[in-house]
Amino acid sequence: MRLDIEDLTVHYGQVAAVEGLDLSVGDGELVALVGPSVCGKTTTLGFITGVSRAETGRIKFDGTDVTSLAPQRRGIGYVFQDYAIYPHMTVRENIRFPLDASKVERKRAEHDVDEIAELMGVGTLLGRRPHQLSGGQRQRVALARALVKKPGILLLDEPLSNLDAHLRVEVRAEIRRLQLDLKMTTVFVTHDQSEAMAIADRVAVMNSGRIVALTEPTTLYIHPPSLFSARFIGSPQINVWGTDGPDAALARKIARPVIGEGATGLLVGVRPEHIRVGSGDLRATVDMIEPLGRDALVHLTVGGSSIRSLVPAGEGEQLQIGAEVPISVDPWHLHVFDEATGQRLEMTGVGKAVADGAATPTETATATETATVNTTEGGTDGLAS
Repeated sequence: MRLDIEDLTVHYGQVAAVEGLDLSVGDGELVALVGPSVCGKTTTLGFITGVSRAETGRIKFDGTDVTSLAPQRRGIGYVFQDYAIYPHMTVRENIRFPLDASKVERKRAEHDVDEIAELMGVGTLLGRRPHQLSGGQRQRVALARALVKKPGILLLDEPLSNLDAHLRVEVRAEIRRLQLDLKMTTVFVTHDQSEAMAIADRVAVMNSGRIVALTEPTTLYIHPPSLFSARFIGSPQINVWGTDGPDAALARKIARPVIGEGATGLLVGVRPEHIRVGSGDLRATVDMIEPLGRDALVHLTVGGSSIRSLVPAGEGEQLQIGAEVPISVDPWHLHVFDEATGQRLEMTGVGKAVADGAATPTETATATETATVNTTEGGTDGLAS
């Protein structure tokens, strides 16, 4: 089932929870809504279900306007953050509840319960009550209850936030497997970017009630369309320096061959894993090293500006606090944003920037191929070796 939301606006008093939101989810697609708290994610789900009222906006299922349709008639499956399974009922009764509410014939209902329970791996737990289940088992029961009525659309509202880290990985993989097997249109709300990136076909980044980025997970990471999405997606967070202000010398040194001389009003970003430690002509001082297991996060300073670099754990162990080390930046991984708007800029030539999408593919490719960061050019900006 295709889902379309058109021009959704929801206010709570004077506060805009969602403002002019448009979103389309294709048949069988899984779209994740991510963003900080109070950005409008759950409000958007409420509009899809029919629980939230809006000042403006329409919702369509397969092209049919269902804006005025009662929630119970929309054929939606909903999984809550806190499971919301009934403590006085057995697992079987919990899963069967929506079928009983719809007055489905008992023999058919029992067959459907057995079928979905086996699919969700809780077939041996049907006689138990919720207090006898682990967190992961409770979440599987909640999913089974949402799916047993074969909904056209599945809505997941932070379904993994109450689980331990290892269970989150396990259950999110099951959700994705199930969604692919059933080819079910799904909207997945989470504040955890790693969950969204791991299982979604597309990710919608929300901020202040608006979608500021909507694209495939890989594209969102390597080609973020806005400064907000670049900062929100990725851990550790992207390095960002302005061509004006205290970090101007570093920003201009790193990006000079791309942005040219005298560039102003720009923000230059580089993800920590693309800062190479141990080679290059830019000198940095090691301030702190954070062991992260497989990797180490190295905090450095260059001329008073801070840099974070993600290196393999073995390389991190060889570094010393206070040591001066050479570093370099891979020019293929530079991101440039307009400081005023936060919009990504594509460089069509040295010092010539256009808004993302305005450059032709040929122009952008040519600029990328010819742009290089040459840290051997003199000692300007006080940053040379």
